[in-house]
Amino acid sequence: MSVSGQRPRQARRLLFLLPLAAFLALAAIFLMQLYSGRDTALVPSALIGKAAPPTDLPPLEGMDLPGLSSGDFSGKVTLVNVWGSWCVPCRQEHPLLMQLAQDERFVLAGLNYKDKPENARRFLGDLGNPFDAIGVDRSGRAAIDWGVYGVPETFLVGPDGTIRYKHVGPFTPESVRDELMPQLEKALSEMPSR
Repeated sequence: MSVSGQRPRQARRLLFLLPLAAFLALAAIFLMQLYSGRDTALVPSALIGKAAPPTDLPPLEGMDLPGLSSGDFSGKVTLVNVWGSWCVPCRQEHPLLMQLAQDERFVLAGLNYKDKPENARRFLGDLGNPFDAIGVDRSGRAAIDWGVYGVPETFLVGPDGTIRYKHVGPFTPESVRDELMPQLEKALSEMPSR
């Protein structure tokens, strides 16, 4: 066989091996991530330690509650829960929010994300309303400002208006006990004495 006949064969072989090499490289990266020991469920927030984004959302129609305004965070500890009636994990965590709402040391505010008002009211009518305020974010713009990746997500805002903690996904009894409550107690300890 001539030298010129071997070149097309080598080129075809290279074209076959190139995708295989790319696949093996990606598989190696995924395996390194998998075995790194890092918790891949943790989503870092660039907002921790920074002021809560300026927020001024209207109240949920048909509810006798105020909307969500970042001006209301000053001097209070506020838990902002991003939720939607269409969100199955929101329904799962709702009983825990109802329990948290019994603690009057902080404000529990809801940011209703991309929802229809009638569906949100039905959700709260069926499961109970834990919120002291509910702001409606129909477009999803406010959630983007807050750095929301998906619902539910919950933010702890300290009395100075800074975000102290972020929880991605639904709360579980363990995450409330082991993660949220220590952060909440720390923020509450910074409240001025009455």
